[in-house]
Amino acid sequence: MALETVNVHGHEIAYRTGGEGPVVLLIHGMAGSSSMWKPILPLISAEVTYLAPDLPGHGRSAKPRGDYSLGAQASMLRDLLSTLGHQRVTIVGQSLGGGIALQFCYQYPERCERLALVCAGGLGEEVMPLLRGLTLPGVDLLLPLAFQPIYRDAVNAAVGIFGKFGLTPAPSALEMWRSYCSLIDPDARSAFLHTLKSVVDHKGQRVSAADKLYLASRLPTLIVWGDKDPIIPVSHAYDTHKAIPGSRLEIFEGSGHFPQDEEPAHFAEVLLDFISTTEPATVTDEEWAAQLGSRSLAP
Repeated sequence: MALETVNVHGHEIAYRTGGEGPVVLLIHGMAGSSSMWKPILPLISAEVTYLAPDLPGHGRSAKPRGDYSLGAQASMLRDLLSTLGHQRVTIVGQSLGGGIALQFCYQYPERCERLALVCAGGLGEEVMPLLRGLTLPGVDLLLPLAFQPIYRDAVNAAVGIFGKFGLTPAPSALEMWRSYCSLIDPDARSAFLHTLKSVVDHKGQRVSAADKLYLASRLPTLIVWGDKDPIIPVSHAYDTHKAIPGSRLEIFEGSGHFPQDEEPAHFAEVLLDFISTTEPATVTDEEWAAQLGSRSLAP
């Protein structure tokens, strides 16, 4: 599970890989990193080859001043796969990673065997008010005051003290804390704001795949959501399940925005069952064109 690095277009991309079997591409969420998948990696490595990158602007990957849109991230992932010698994958995306996964499948359907959406973005307008507020003018000038090493050090010290008494934060709280700590770095914070503003504004999520979800009907699709998700409401899961014929829906009762961290054994079981009981999709140009045509002719 150790991080490795590779150069893509002159930028260093960090990633974790291991296991054997069909390739599964794991895409993390905003202000996250490949480390959010660590709880499930030992549980799936006997049956699949996993590839979990740090997206550009995140984790140990480069954080250039550039394009952090969904399309740019999907293109980078395509080139990362080619660089590492992988042609076709089951693609799994959590939160922002779900939006990127949808974009990847739309841009490169021939490279997608299956799709799994985990508390995914890009499926409706509603999103946590805090994220909407962070897109307001002038907020970027205030953020350096909120993200200071002294706050990180104080909280880490308190967590260490409580840990001595057997008291540890919930997995979801730890993941949110890791996200906060990552934004203390000015380059990561700048990339975060560019990424956030590419998909969210003061009204909510501004990018939606709703009008293109019918294209996923040829692709085995799994939708996983925590029914207590405070960031993106679980109603998006039910709406997406209805919009994609044949999709599977798994609601994790009591879980929040990070079911892979909160219930790793259950998550790994659901994911491996999905992969083992579905045939990988193969979408030809002719089939893609026919599907597009059928929707354009519909009343």
